Amino acid sequence: MLFSSTLVAALASSASATIYYAGVAESGGEFGVYSSTATPGTGLPGRFGVDYAFLNTSTLPIWIKQNHINTFRVAFLLERMCPLAYGLGSKFNETYFSEFNTAITAITNAGAYAILDPHNYMRYNDPSQQPATGSVIGNSSDPKAATTKQFQQFWHELAGRYKKNEKVIFGIMIEPHDMPTSLVLTNDQAAINGIRSAGAKQLILAPGNGYTGGHYWLQQEQGDDPSGDYLYKLHDPVGNTAIDIHEYLDYDFSGQHIVCNQSFPANMAGVTGWLKQHNLKAMVTEFGGDNNTMCDTYLKEAIQYMAANPEYIGWTYWAAGPIWGTASPCCTDQKPYGSVEPGSLAGDGSPGLYYTVWLKVVQALVPKTLQKRGISSIYGGR
Repeated sequence: MLFSSTLVAALASSASATIYYAGVAESGGEFGVYSSTATPGTGLPGRFGVDYAFLNTSTLPIWIKQNHINTFRVAFLLERMCPLAYGLGSKFNETYFSEFNTAITAITNAGAYAILDPHNYMRYNDPSQQPATGSVIGNSSDPKAATTKQFQQFWHELAGRYKKNEKVIFGIMIEPHDMPTSLVLTNDQAAINGIRSAGAKQLILAPGNGYTGGHYWLQQEQGDDPSGDYLYKLHDPVGNTAIDIHEYLDYDFSGQHIVCNQSFPANMAGVTGWLKQHNLKAMVTEFGGDNNTMCDTYLKEAIQYMAANPEYIGWTYWAAGPIWGTASPCCTDQKPYGSVEPGSLAGDGSPGLYYTVWLKVVQALVPKTLQKRGISSIYGGR
Protein backbone atom coordinates (compact mmCIF):
# COMPACT_ATOMS: atom_id res chain seq x y z
CA MET A 1 0.00 0.00 0.00
CA LEU A 2 1.58 3.25 -1.16
CA PHE A 3 0.36 6.25 0.83
CA SER A 4 -0.34 9.42 -1.10
CA SER A 5 2.83 11.54 -0.98
CA THR A 6 0.67 14.65 -1.25
CA LEU A 7 -1.32 13.60 1.81
CA VAL A 8 1.77 12.73 3.84
CA ALA A 9 3.43 16.02 2.89
CA ALA A 10 0.32 17.96 3.87
CA LEU A 11 0.26 16.25 7.25
CA ALA A 12 3.94 17.01 7.75
CA SER A 13 3.52 20.68 6.98
CA SER A 14 0.63 21.00 9.42
CA ALA A 15 2.29 19.09 12.27
CA SER A 16 4.33 20.71 14.98
CA ALA A 17 8.04 20.27 14.26
CA THR A 18 9.27 17.38 16.37
CA ILE A 19 12.20 16.17 14.27
CA TYR A 20 15.02 17.54 16.39
CA TYR A 21 17.82 15.34 15.03
CA ALA A 22 18.54 14.53 11.38
CA GLY A 23 21.70 13.21 9.81
CA VAL A 24 23.75 10.18 8.79
CA ALA A 25 25.16 6.98 10.20
CA GLU A 26 28.96 6.88 9.97
CA SER A 27 30.03 3.31 9.40
CA GLY A 28 33.66 2.16 9.52
CA GLY A 29 34.75 1.70 13.12
CA GLU A 30 33.38 -1.84 12.96
CA PHE A 31 35.18 -2.78 9.72
CA GLY A 32 38.01 -5.21 9.18
CA VAL A 33 36.97 -8.28 11.17
CA TYR A 34 35.17 -10.45 8.61
CA SER A 35 36.41 -14.02 8.19
CA SER A 36 35.13 -16.35 5.47
CA THR A 37 35.87 -19.22 7.83
CA ALA A 38 34.30 -17.49 10.86
CA THR A 39 37.63 -17.51 12.67
CA PRO A 40 37.28 -15.67 16.00
CA GLY A 41 39.74 -12.86 16.52
CA THR A 42 40.19 -12.06 12.84
CA GLY A 43 41.17 -8.41 12.38
CA LEU A 44 41.49 -7.68 16.09
CA PRO A 45 42.61 -5.21 17.15
CA GLY A 46 43.17 -4.02 13.57
CA ARG A 47 44.98 -1.03 12.08
CA PHE A 48 43.44 2.40 12.41
CA GLY A 49 43.01 4.08 9.04
CA VAL A 50 43.53 0.80 7.20
CA ASP A 51 41.17 -1.83 8.61
CA TYR A 52 38.82 0.61 10.31
CA ALA A 53 38.15 4.32 10.68
CA PHE A 54 35.35 6.34 12.26
CA LEU A 55 34.97 9.61 10.41
CA ASN A 56 36.50 11.77 7.72
CA THR A 57 36.52 15.06 9.63
CA SER A 58 36.93 17.05 6.41
CA THR A 59 33.30 16.17 5.58
CA LEU A 60 31.92 17.83 8.71
CA PRO A 61 31.67 21.33 7.18
CA ILE A 62 29.89 19.83 4.16
CA TRP A 63 27.37 17.97 6.27
CA ILE A 64 26.80 20.66 8.89
CA LYS A 65 27.23 23.98 7.07
CA GLN A 66 26.15 23.05 3.56
CA ASN A 67 23.67 20.22 4.13
CA HIS A 68 22.44 21.53 7.49
CA ILE A 69 22.28 18.23 9.36
CA ASN A 70 22.93 18.04 13.10
CA THR A 71 23.40 14.34 13.93
CA PHE A 72 26.00 11.65 13.25
CA ARG A 73 25.72 8.05 14.46
CA VAL A 74 29.25 6.67 14.87
CA ALA A 75 29.78 2.91 14.89
CA PHE A 76 32.38 1.13 17.01
CA LEU A 77 33.13 -2.49 17.83
CA LEU A 78 32.88 -3.84 21.38
CA GLU A 79 35.72 -6.32 20.85
CA ARG A 80 38.03 -3.42 20.00
CA MET A 81 36.83 -1.17 22.81
CA CYS A 82 36.91 -4.04 25.31
CA PRO A 83 39.47 -6.57 24.00
CA LEU A 84 38.78 -10.25 24.55
CA ALA A 85 41.74 -10.42 26.93
CA TYR A 86 39.88 -7.99 29.22
CA GLY A 87 36.31 -9.08 28.56
CA LEU A 88 33.33 -6.82 28.23
CA GLY A 89 33.25 -4.28 31.04
CA SER A 90 34.94 -1.16 32.34
CA LYS A 91 38.48 -1.78 31.10
CA PHE A 92 39.03 -0.27 27.66
CA ASN A 93 41.64 -0.39 24.93
CA GLU A 94 42.61 3.25 25.45
CA THR A 95 44.15 3.56 22.00
CA TYR A 96 40.90 2.56 20.31
CA PHE A 97 38.87 4.74 22.66
CA SER A 98 41.12 7.71 21.88
CA GLU A 99 40.60 7.20 18.14
CA PHE A 100 36.84 6.97 18.65
CA ASN A 101 36.80 9.93 21.00
CA THR A 102 38.62 12.07 18.44
CA ALA A 103 35.71 11.52 16.03
CA ILE A 104 33.06 12.19 18.67
CA THR A 105 34.81 15.33 19.88
CA ALA A 106 35.19 16.63 16.32
CA ILE A 107 31.46 16.21 15.74
CA THR A 108 30.32 17.84 18.95
CA ASN A 109 32.89 20.64 18.74
CA ALA A 110 31.48 21.40 15.29
CA GLY A 111 28.08 21.92 16.88
CA ALA A 112 26.40 18.61 16.00
CA TYR A 113 25.16 15.66 18.06
CA ALA A 114 26.89 12.26 18.12
CA ILE A 115 25.17 8.92 18.71
CA LEU A 116 27.52 6.33 20.22
CA ASP A 117 26.78 3.08 18.36
CA PRO A 118 28.07 -0.33 19.59
CA HIS A 119 27.79 -2.24 16.33
CA ASN A 120 27.44 -5.72 17.81
CA TYR A 121 23.86 -6.99 17.48
CA MET A 122 23.70 -7.61 21.27
CA ARG A 123 26.62 -10.02 20.95
CA TYR A 124 30.21 -10.09 22.15
CA ASN A 125 33.36 -12.20 21.57
CA ASP A 126 33.26 -13.09 17.86
CA PRO A 127 32.35 -10.50 15.19
CA SER A 128 33.93 -12.54 12.38
CA GLN A 129 30.62 -13.01 10.55
CA GLN A 130 28.35 -10.38 12.00
CA PRO A 131 25.45 -10.38 12.57
CA ALA A 132 25.41 -14.16 12.99
CA THR A 133 28.48 -14.83 15.15
CA GLY A 134 29.24 -14.07 18.77
CA SER A 135 27.63 -15.01 22.07
CA VAL A 136 24.42 -13.25 23.01
CA ILE A 137 25.08 -10.91 25.91
CA GLY A 138 23.33 -12.17 29.02
CA ASN A 139 22.77 -15.72 27.72
CA SER A 140 23.28 -17.68 30.94
CA SER A 141 23.31 -21.00 29.08
CA ASP A 142 26.41 -19.99 27.08
CA PRO A 143 29.57 -20.15 29.24
CA LYS A 144 31.39 -17.88 26.76
CA ALA A 145 28.77 -15.14 26.87
CA ALA A 146 29.36 -11.80 28.53
CA THR A 147 26.86 -11.17 31.32
CA THR A 148 24.24 -8.48 31.59
CA LYS A 149 26.18 -7.14 34.57
CA GLN A 150 29.26 -6.75 32.39
CA PHE A 151 27.16 -4.89 29.81
CA GLN A 152 25.96 -2.52 32.53
CA GLN A 153 29.56 -1.98 33.68
CA PHE A 154 30.58 -1.18 30.10
CA TRP A 155 27.88 1.44 29.74
CA HIS A 156 28.62 2.92 33.16
CA GLU A 157 32.24 3.43 32.11
CA LEU A 158 31.50 4.82 28.64
CA ALA A 159 28.76 7.14 29.87
CA GLY A 160 30.98 8.41 32.66
CA ARG A 161 33.50 9.52 30.06
CA TYR A 162 30.86 11.52 28.17
CA LYS A 163 28.55 12.75 30.91
CA LYS A 164 29.78 16.34 30.52
CA ASN A 165 29.31 16.38 26.74
CA GLU A 166 25.68 17.37 26.32
CA LYS A 167 25.75 16.65 22.59
CA VAL A 168 26.30 12.93 23.02
CA ILE A 169 23.44 10.43 22.57
CA PHE A 170 23.80 6.90 23.91
CA GLY A 171 22.68 4.23 21.43
CA ILE A 172 22.51 1.09 23.56
CA MET A 173 23.11 -1.45 20.76
CA ILE A 174 22.54 -1.96 17.07
CA GLU A 175 19.93 -4.51 16.00
CA PRO A 176 19.50 -7.25 18.62
CA HIS A 177 18.09 -10.37 17.00
CA ASP A 178 17.38 -14.07 17.48
CA MET A 179 17.28 -13.95 21.26
CA PRO A 180 14.54 -13.80 23.89
CA THR A 181 12.87 -10.40 23.78
CA SER A 182 12.76 -10.50 27.56
CA LEU A 183 16.57 -10.54 27.49
CA VAL A 184 16.64 -7.54 25.15
CA LEU A 185 14.57 -5.71 27.75
CA THR A 186 16.87 -6.85 30.57
CA ASN A 187 20.00 -5.75 28.74
CA ASP A 188 18.46 -2.43 27.68
CA GLN A 189 17.46 -1.74 31.26
CA ALA A 190 20.93 -2.64 32.51
CA ALA A 191 22.44 -0.18 30.03
CA ILE A 192 20.06 2.56 31.18
CA ASN A 193 20.94 1.81 34.80
CA GLY A 194 24.65 1.94 34.02
CA ILE A 195 24.38 5.22 32.13
CA ARG A 196 22.28 6.96 34.76
CA SER A 197 24.37 5.67 37.67
CA ALA A 198 27.39 7.30 35.99
CA GLY A 199 25.64 10.67 36.26
CA ALA A 200 24.91 11.04 32.53
CA LYS A 201 21.53 12.59 31.71
CA GLN A 202 21.65 12.74 27.92
CA LEU A 203 19.27 11.00 25.52
CA ILE A 204 19.37 7.18 25.38
CA LEU A 205 18.15 5.11 22.41
CA ALA A 206 16.86 1.63 23.30
CA PRO A 207 16.50 -1.05 20.58
CA GLY A 208 14.01 -3.87 20.31
CA ASN A 209 14.38 -7.40 19.00
CA GLY A 210 14.12 -8.60 15.39
CA TYR A 211 16.85 -6.21 14.22
CA THR A 212 14.74 -3.51 15.93
CA GLY A 213 12.52 -3.43 12.85
CA GLY A 214 9.43 -1.26 13.11
CA HIS A 215 7.41 -3.61 10.89
CA TYR A 216 7.93 -6.46 13.41
CA TRP A 217 7.28 -4.41 16.54
CA LEU A 218 3.91 -5.97 17.30
CA GLN A 219 4.64 -9.39 15.77
CA GLN A 220 6.72 -12.43 16.56
CA GLU A 221 9.94 -12.56 14.57
CA GLN A 222 11.47 -16.01 14.06
CA GLY A 223 9.64 -17.21 17.13
CA ASP A 224 10.75 -14.38 19.42
CA ASP A 225 8.11 -12.36 21.25
CA PRO A 226 7.17 -8.95 19.85
CA SER A 227 9.25 -6.02 21.06
CA GLY A 228 6.01 -4.21 21.81
CA ASP A 229 5.21 -6.75 24.53
CA TYR A 230 8.27 -5.70 26.53
CA LEU A 231 9.91 -2.39 25.65
CA TYR A 232 7.23 -0.20 27.26
CA LYS A 233 8.44 -1.61 30.60
CA LEU A 234 11.76 0.26 30.40
CA HIS A 235 12.33 2.71 33.24
CA ASP A 236 14.57 5.74 32.95
CA PRO A 237 14.81 7.75 36.19
CA VAL A 238 15.35 10.98 34.26
CA GLY A 239 12.75 10.24 31.57
CA ASN A 240 15.06 10.74 28.60
CA THR A 241 14.97 7.46 26.68
CA ALA A 242 13.55 6.97 23.18
CA ILE A 243 13.04 3.79 21.16
CA ASP A 244 15.59 3.02 18.43
CA ILE A 245 13.97 1.74 15.21
CA HIS A 246 15.34 0.60 11.84
CA GLU A 247 13.12 0.31 8.76
CA TYR A 248 14.18 -0.50 5.21
CA LEU A 249 12.06 -0.38 2.10
CA ASP A 250 12.92 -3.55 0.17
CA TYR A 251 10.90 -6.74 0.12
CA ASP A 252 12.64 -8.43 3.07
CA PHE A 253 13.41 -5.22 5.05
CA SER A 254 17.15 -5.96 4.85
CA GLY A 255 18.30 -2.82 3.04
CA GLN A 256 20.24 -4.95 0.55
CA HIS A 257 18.10 -4.72 -2.57
CA ILE A 258 17.63 -2.17 -5.35
CA VAL A 259 13.85 -2.41 -5.56
CA CYS A 260 11.80 -0.48 -2.99
CA ASN A 261 8.35 -1.98 -2.47
CA GLN A 262 7.64 -1.69 1.27
CA SER A 263 5.57 1.32 2.33
CA PHE A 264 7.13 3.01 5.35
CA PRO A 265 3.85 4.56 6.58
CA ALA A 266 1.93 1.30 6.23
CA ASN A 267 4.60 -0.79 7.95
CA MET A 268 5.23 1.75 10.72
CA ALA A 269 1.58 2.37 11.57
CA GLY A 270 1.54 -0.30 14.27
CA VAL A 271 4.66 0.86 16.12
CA THR A 272 3.54 4.47 15.80
CA GLY A 273 0.27 3.59 17.51
CA TRP A 274 2.22 1.68 20.18
CA LEU A 275 4.45 4.71 20.82
CA LYS A 276 1.40 6.91 21.14
CA GLN A 277 -0.31 4.43 23.47
CA HIS A 278 2.68 4.33 25.82
CA ASN A 279 3.61 8.02 25.50
CA LEU A 280 7.01 7.16 24.03
CA LYS A 281 9.25 8.75 21.42
CA ALA A 282 11.45 7.11 18.79
CA MET A 283 14.32 7.74 16.40
CA VAL A 284 14.74 5.85 13.14
CA THR A 285 18.52 5.45 13.03
CA GLU A 286 18.68 3.34 9.87
CA PHE A 287 16.75 3.53 6.62
CA GLY A 288 17.75 3.97 2.99
CA GLY A 289 17.09 3.34 -0.68
CA ASP A 290 18.67 3.16 -4.11
CA ASN A 291 18.74 5.63 -6.99
CA ASN A 292 15.53 4.87 -8.86
CA THR A 293 12.09 6.42 -9.25
CA MET A 294 10.27 4.04 -6.91
CA CYS A 295 12.87 4.39 -4.13
CA ASP A 296 12.74 8.18 -4.55
CA THR A 297 9.03 8.07 -3.85
CA TYR A 298 9.30 5.68 -0.91
CA LEU A 299 12.17 7.62 0.69
CA LYS A 300 10.27 10.89 0.46
CA GLU A 301 7.25 9.17 1.95
CA ALA A 302 9.33 7.81 4.85
CA ILE A 303 10.85 11.15 5.82
CA GLN A 304 7.53 12.96 5.44
CA TYR A 305 5.82 10.34 7.60
CA MET A 306 8.31 10.88 10.44
CA ALA A 307 7.80 14.63 10.19
CA ALA A 308 4.04 14.18 10.29
CA ASN A 309 3.99 12.06 13.45
CA PRO A 310 5.19 13.67 16.70
CA GLU A 311 6.21 10.28 18.09
CA TYR A 312 9.41 10.60 16.01
CA ILE A 313 12.17 12.93 17.16
CA GLY A 314 14.82 12.19 14.56
CA TRP A 315 16.49 10.02 11.95
CA THR A 316 19.89 9.03 10.55
CA TYR A 317 20.35 7.75 7.03
CA TRP A 318 22.41 4.61 6.27
CA ALA A 319 25.27 5.20 5.53
CA ALA A 320 28.35 7.34 5.11
CA GLY A 321 31.86 6.47 6.23
CA PRO A 322 35.49 7.09 5.34
CA ILE A 323 36.49 3.71 3.93
CA TRP A 324 33.51 2.46 1.92
CA GLY A 325 35.19 3.39 -1.35
CA THR A 326 32.97 2.39 -4.28
CA ALA A 327 31.16 -0.26 -2.18
CA SER A 328 27.58 0.45 -1.13
CA PRO A 329 26.25 0.07 2.41
CA CYS A 330 22.66 -0.03 1.28
CA CYS A 331 20.17 -1.03 -1.28
CA THR A 332 22.14 -1.90 -4.43
CA ASP A 333 22.10 -5.71 -4.65
CA GLN A 334 25.81 -5.46 -3.79
CA LYS A 335 26.60 -3.39 -6.87
CA PRO A 336 29.35 -0.78 -6.38
CA TYR A 337 27.30 2.41 -6.44
CA GLY A 338 29.25 4.17 -3.69
CA SER A 339 27.89 5.47 -0.38
CA VAL A 340 26.44 8.73 0.93
CA GLU A 341 29.93 9.86 1.93
CA PRO A 342 30.47 13.27 0.27
CA GLY A 343 32.58 12.80 -2.85
CA SER A 344 31.68 9.12 -3.14
CA LEU A 345 31.89 7.60 -6.62
CA ALA A 346 30.48 4.40 -8.06
CA GLY A 347 32.72 1.68 -9.43
CA ASP A 348 32.46 3.06 -12.96
CA GLY A 349 33.48 6.54 -11.81
CA SER A 350 29.98 7.98 -11.97
CA PRO A 351 28.48 9.90 -9.03
CA GLY A 352 27.82 7.76 -5.94
CA LEU A 353 24.78 7.62 -3.69
CA TYR A 354 25.65 10.92 -1.99
CA TYR A 355 24.82 12.64 -5.28
CA THR A 356 22.16 10.31 -6.66
CA VAL A 357 20.15 9.77 -3.47
CA TRP A 358 21.17 12.18 -0.70
CA LEU A 359 21.42 15.39 -2.73
CA LYS A 360 18.71 14.33 -5.17
CA VAL A 361 16.09 13.14 -2.67
CA VAL A 362 16.97 13.42 1.01
CA GLN A 363 18.55 16.87 1.20
CA ALA A 364 15.36 18.78 0.43
CA LEU A 365 13.60 16.97 3.28
CA VAL A 366 16.12 17.80 6.02
CA PRO A 367 14.07 19.86 8.50
CA LYS A 368 14.82 23.57 8.48
CA THR A 369 14.69 23.70 12.27
CA LEU A 370 16.84 21.23 14.19
CA GLN A 371 18.24 21.27 17.71
CA LYS A 372 21.39 23.41 17.72
CA ARG A 373 22.40 23.48 21.37
CA GLY A 374 21.50 22.13 24.76
CA ILE A 375 21.49 18.60 26.12
CA SER A 376 20.26 15.83 23.84
CA SER A 377 16.66 15.17 24.81
CA ILE A 378 13.38 13.65 23.71
CA TYR A 379 11.97 17.17 24.03
CA GLY A 380 14.43 18.82 21.66
CA GLY A 381 16.27 21.97 22.57
CA ARG A 382 17.08 25.44 21.41
